[in-house]
Amino acid sequence: MKENKKLSSDESEQDEFNDKDHEFDCDSDIFKYLKEYDLKLLRSMKGFGKTMILWRISKGRTHGYELMSQINKISPSSEETVRGPSKIYPVLHNLEDAGLIIGTWEAHGKRKVKYYEITEEGIQTLKRIRKVFSCHKTSILEEFWRDMFSKNE
Repeated sequence: MKENKKLSSDESEQDEFNDKDHEFDCDSDIFKYLKEYDLKLLRSMKGFGKTMILWRISKGRTHGYELMSQINKISPSSEETVRGPSKIYPVLHNLEDAGLIIGTWEAHGKRKVKYYEITEEGIQTLKRIRKVFSCHKTSILEEFWRDMFSKNE
């Protein structure tokens, strides 16, 4: 298992993720700076869900049931909800195996709960994905986001 540094809440709540070793600009070949897992997240719609989960964990430590509840609250259809552990926990294990999050078990009464926190590698992955989207911003993409996700409707 990969060893990853857990971040304190101060470190994980930085306004911008500062990593001077991995800075790149939009004019360069941006994809040469991406890691294999970054590309995997960017290439598929399944990657969108994983990216959303990674982003949510970056906001503060959480456990799988809490993530399932939050995702189910934003689902537009009861048929499209995360039905249970068979959907969320494989994603969490995948992100953990990739070294993007780290889980720690804690006792809560008679049961144990695994809490997840983002690692430095997870933060850098989010930073690279943000950069890709900011570099590939087009008028049609901006219109799509505005039409689909505008709060003004």
